[in-house]
Amino acid sequence: MDYRRIKDQDKEQDAVHDDIESLRGKPLSGAIFVSSASHANAQLIVWSCWVAAPVSSVQSKWKRKSAVTLALTVLTSSQAILIVWSKRAGKYEYSVTTANFLVEALKCAISLAALARIWRNEGVTEDNRLSTSWDEVSVYPIPAALYLIKNLLQYYIFAYVDAPGYQILKNLNIISTGVLYRIILKKQLSEIQWAAFILLCAGCTTAQLNSTSDRVLQTPFQGWVMAIVMALLSGFAGVYTEAIIKKRPSRNINVQNFWLYVFGMAFNAMAILVQDFDAVMTILMILNHALSGIAVSMVMKYADNIVKVYSTSVAMLLTAVLSVFLFGFHLSLAFFLGSTVVSVAIYMHSLGKLQR
Repeated sequence: MDYRRIKDQDKEQDAVHDDIESLRGKPLSGAIFVSSASHANAQLIVWSCWVAAPVSSVQSKWKRKSAVTLALTVLTSSQAILIVWSKRAGKYEYSVTTANFLVEALKCAISLAALARIWRNEGVTEDNRLSTSWDEVSVYPIPAALYLIKNLLQYYIFAYVDAPGYQILKNLNIISTGVLYRIILKKQLSEIQWAAFILLCAGCTTAQLNSTSDRVLQTPFQGWVMAIVMALLSGFAGVYTEAIIKKRPSRNINVQNFWLYVFGMAFNAMAILVQDFDAVMTILMILNHALSGIAVSMVMKYADNIVKVYSTSVAMLLTAVLSVFLFGFHLSLAFFLGSTVVSVAIYMHSLGKLQR
C-alpha cells in the first residue's frame, strides 16, 4: 500500500511539473505561485492563467460567429419567401439561369470590394493576393458545378411545394451533411446525433402528412425527389467547400470566395447558353449598344462626324449581307442599286479627302 501511495505522489508531482513546463513562456499575470507541488496548487496555477487570457478576443469571436449565424438564418428564411413572391401566375417572368449568373457576379463583386479594402489597409500579402497556382484553384469547379444544379432546382421545386414546405424539406441537408462529414472529413458523430437524424426524417415526413386529401403526403413524388437531390448536392458541396477552405487556414476568405464565384459564373454562363439563348441575345444587344456609343465618340475624336455617317451607311450593306444568311433576307434590284450608290458616295468622299 505504501508503495502505491508513493507512486501516486510521484505521478502527481510529474503532472505538476508538466503543467508548469507547458505554461513556461506564456503570460502569467495574476497567477499565484506556491512552493508546495501538490496537485491542487497546480490546478490553481492553471486556473489563474486561464483567467488572465485575453477575454476580449474570445468575446469578439463569439460576437462575430453570432452575427454571421443570425444573418444566415434571416437570409435563408426570406429566400424561399422571395422566390415564391417573384412568381406571377405560377411562373417566373425572368430568366432563372440569368438570375443565378447575376447572383454569382454580385458575390464576386462583393468579394473584390472586400479585398480592395484589405489591400488598401494592409497591403497585398501572400495570403490575400488573387494570383495563385492552378493546384489551388483547380478544386473550386467541383463545388461550383454542384451549387449550380442545386440553385436551379431551388427554383423549380416551388412548382410542387410552398415556402414552409420547402423549408421543412430543406432540413434534409442536415442528414446528408452529417453523413458526408463522417465520410469525407472523418469526423465522428455521437449516437445522440444519429438519433437526431432519425428524428429529423420523422419530423420532415410528419410535417408533410396531408389529412384533407387522398394523398398521404402534401408534397408530390417529384418534389421529394428534388428535395433529396438538393440535400445531397448541398451537403456534398458544403462539406467539400469547407474542406478546401480550411485546408489553408491563413488564406483570406475573400480570395477563396472569389475563385469559387468565378467558376460559378462560368458554369452559369454555360447554362444560359444552353437553356436561355434569348437572354444571351439580350446581353449581346446591351453590350453592342454600349460599345457602339464608345466607338462613336472615338470616331469623332480621331476622325470626323461625316465619317460616322458613312460608317452607318456601310453598316447597312453589312447588315443586308448577314441578313441573307441569318434571316433569309431577299436582295431586290432596288436594294442592290441603292447599295451601289452608297458605295460610290463613300468612295467619292474618301477621294476628296485625299486631294485636300
